[in-house]
Amino acid sequence: MTDTTDLKIGVVILTMGDRPRELNALMASVTAQDGEPATIVVVGQGTPLPPLPPEVVPLELPENLGIPGGRNIGARWLRDHDRADLVVVLDDDGLLPRTDTFQLLRDAFNTNPRLGIVSFRITDDTGQTQRRHVPRLGAADPLRSGPVTTYLGGAHAIRATVINEVGPFPDPFFYAHEETDFAWRALDAGWDIHYRADAILRHPRTPATRHAVFYRNTGRNRVWLARRRLPALLIPLYLTTWATYTLTQRHPAWGLRAWWAGFFEGLRVPCPPRRPMRWCTVWRMTRLGRPPII
Repeated sequence: MTDTTDLKIGVVILTMGDRPRELNALMASVTAQDGEPATIVVVGQGTPLPPLPPEVVPLELPENLGIPGGRNIGARWLRDHDRADLVVVLDDDGLLPRTDTFQLLRDAFNTNPRLGIVSFRITDDTGQTQRRHVPRLGAADPLRSGPVTTYLGGAHAIRATVINEVGPFPDPFFYAHEETDFAWRALDAGWDIHYRADAILRHPRTPATRHAVFYRNTGRNRVWLARRRLPALLIPLYLTTWATYTLTQRHPAWGLRAWWAGFFEGLRVPCPPRRPMRWCTVWRMTRLGRPPII
């Protein structure tokens, strides 16, 4: 078995430049991790970066490329400079409360050579985990680790080999469901995804529905996700399921209007490439408790 210290960790952090205090606290918690130091790449999304420690790699983009686009830039820099076997993505207002998190990741990826992605547990300042931050269906116990079919975008680790094999995050999504698109491709390529309750990112409790762009992009990207990755037979089932679910929730009228506008945009505007998953992957996801129509 390979010594876990051989696994180089690179951290990608996106920022809009409006959280310098939180960003500094996050970088300090990354630097405090046990084991070999990680390479930290901070990507400024169309904004000048605040002063950063000298060991941090600053990448200032001329415009905001969205979450998948920015992460692709950071991951590409790590790949081109051979600085990461594991790419860790963290929200800029998060914090690693434990110093052994990266060592847990090294152990997990080293033990299972088919482990492609680890999803962290996100907690608020009181230590609680919101239901939407547990990537399982049903009344999921946030303290139970195990295999899943997707992961949390703001706190995860990906084996660099997986990115090289299945390709980058989908730039056109800009925000919402880019992690599901990537997860489905990784599962279809035979990789495992695990949710780890002991890999924790502390993050302020914020509602995802506070912005109209959330509704619009969620509706549009659901359609793009289905059109890109699902077998043709499952596309109408998936979209009907999510349209019905959305209508049953207590969303504000302005939010529903934005969602439906995005939904019809997704039907009208293509988002290639179309590479549907294999039926054996559909069955694998079903056995894991989340068939790709839910």
